[in-house]
Amino acid sequence: MGEIIFKNQFQIDLIVSSPARRARQTAILVKEAAKINGEIEYDDGIYEASPPRLLKIISEIDEKHQSAMLVGHNPGLEGLVKSLAGEIQPMPTAALAVIDLKIEKWNEITADCGTLRTLLRPKTLK
Repeated sequence: MGEIIFKNQFQIDLIVSSPARRARQTAILVKEAAKINGEIEYDDGIYEASPPRLLKIISEIDEKHQSAMLVGHNPGLEGLVKSLAGEIQPMPTAALAVIDLKIEKWNEITADCGTLRTLLRPKTLK
């Protein structure tokens, strides 16, 4: 998936990851494969987070970051996609949802403020 991010030139300034072992490993591998210069931050709140909790985590991203990627778990991430973009989409392991947000600042994030630009699932890329 990191190679796909790199090929598509998806801009990622920050990775916010669950501290769970697999999520940490995924964040590191994606950062390396996608050649992301931004940092990785670990947030305990992502583990088993509900969509409202994930919105809160996003709202606290530092304004110096123009874009961010969350690495986390289901059902929270599937719920976040539904909350932000109004679409019910399966998010299997290593899926990538790119959502454009209609906000100027991270703390303005609310449900229904996004549009799902693309959703990539590893098994459909082969």
